[in-house]
Amino acid sequence: MDLKIAICDDSAADRRFIAEIARSWAKDTGRDARITEFPSAESFLFEFDGGWDILLLDIEMGGMDGVELAKRLREKSATLQIVFITGYSEYIEEGYEVEALHYLVKPVDPSKLRSVLTRAVGKLAKNEKALTLDSGGETVRVPVYEIRCAEVRGNYVTLHARSDITVKMTLGELMDMLDDRFYRVSRWAMVNLTRVSRVSRNEVTLTDGSVIPLPRGAWEGINRAIISLR
Repeated sequence: MDLKIAICDDSAADRRFIAEIARSWAKDTGRDARITEFPSAESFLFEFDGGWDILLLDIEMGGMDGVELAKRLREKSATLQIVFITGYSEYIEEGYEVEALHYLVKPVDPSKLRSVLTRAVGKLAKNEKALTLDSGGETVRVPVYEIRCAEVRGNYVTLHARSDITVKMTLGELMDMLDDRFYRVSRWAMVNLTRVSRVSRNEVTLTDGSVIPLPRGAWEGINRAIISLR
């Protein structure tokens, strides 16, 4: 897999350090990686064309910060793997909102960055998968990463993705077609864990604002699943 990796940080020294680790990781894992450095959020946003795979993003920068940049990028791309680099934990909630893959704390530990890059490649590979479904007599192809959740309606299941798709199957049959990003929260609903922004004892809120009710006691299981996935 050819990779386009961006490093966005207003510290030239930090950019060089991270780039060296990324190049070493690419060489050791036999990957062809194009690694480009950007000194500001604005400079990367100007160059962003949707074709980037991984963004190693500093949060505390002059001008636009990393969180604001990530929010703007998410409007353009759902598959970009965003890794925040920060010295503070206060941004974790914002990370859920933009579906950040991970946080790295400065000074960056090379072994942790290498591990995160490997995880990012795994997620990119998953994002290439798609389901081929029969919906209303038509064959529909749905990229798996677009699926936010699914709900049972009688003998049918409705998938909420870029558009709603209703198919005649059980929720269990759908789950068998999916991977560990997806979690069954009840007999009638499942969610994409990477699209979860908040979990309470009574409901799950997704990044698009959708709310899925939780049965009593189900919140512990979904919290464990989210922790295990990350």
